[in-house]
Amino acid sequence: MFFLLSKTVGFFVVPSNFIFVVGFVGVVLSFTSYARVGWRLLIGCMAAFLLLGCLPLGDVMLKVLESRFPAWDAARGAPDGIIVLGGAIDPDLSAARGEIALNDAAERLTSVAALARQYPLARIVYSGGSGRIFAGGVTEAEYAPRLLESFGVARDRILTEGRSRNTAENATFSQRLVDPKPGERWLLVTSGYHMPRAIGTFRTAGFSVEAYPVDWRTGDVGHTLLTINTLVGGLAATDLAVHEWAGLCAYWLTGRSSELFPGPRQQDP
Repeated sequence: MFFLLSKTVGFFVVPSNFIFVVGFVGVVLSFTSYARVGWRLLIGCMAAFLLLGCLPLGDVMLKVLESRFPAWDAARGAPDGIIVLGGAIDPDLSAARGEIALNDAAERLTSVAALARQYPLARIVYSGGSGRIFAGGVTEAEYAPRLLESFGVARDRILTEGRSRNTAENATFSQRLVDPKPGERWLLVTSGYHMPRAIGTFRTAGFSVEAYPVDWRTGDVGHTLLTINTLVGGLAATDLAVHEWAGLCAYWLTGRSSELFPGPRQQDP
């Protein structure tokens, strides 16, 4: 129920979707006796598209998320295992084309390939099912081992978890699959903007992990504030940022995350 509700609400939380729906209502009203209201809605939507697309609002919100956890410190020693969260593979496109199709979060997988070579004794877990509302079809976990093997990672080091449909399930099912022993150190690899929510869910699942953020979307403060986006690029950044901030709030309110805005802890391994 939570999954279906989150997908439905999540559609309307994304700014570009919400603005489009309001704009469509404006178009309909413009042909009725409420034409003045309809035109006002249309003009407001056009202004919102321009502002969100041209201003660095989305980049600033992403910057705050990406700054929450620092880069992982390799001086702390070799990890026992590495968990990479799904979101880098398009399983439907991969099935349609007969080859593995990656998206703009591909660094989640390429970083794990480098880590696997650096730490040859570490186990690798790929946690990624399908985000479809209705079950069925292929999952990311079905393709990940093949890609990792092509990077030189031995198949017997790779575990896959293909039931998860969201971040909360990533944490729960990964914890059950790994059954981490006391004293073991596990890295969690996911996009920097997604790391706070991911860490919060893993803490709630009782799985202590170390943040290894990748897939950066913003640079330093000057770069973030002065970057001139295309209209589509600015809207995409805003959509991504609002989706993630809304996810943080929803997970905290429903008890799926330990905190509203999880951050580093001194007691973390």
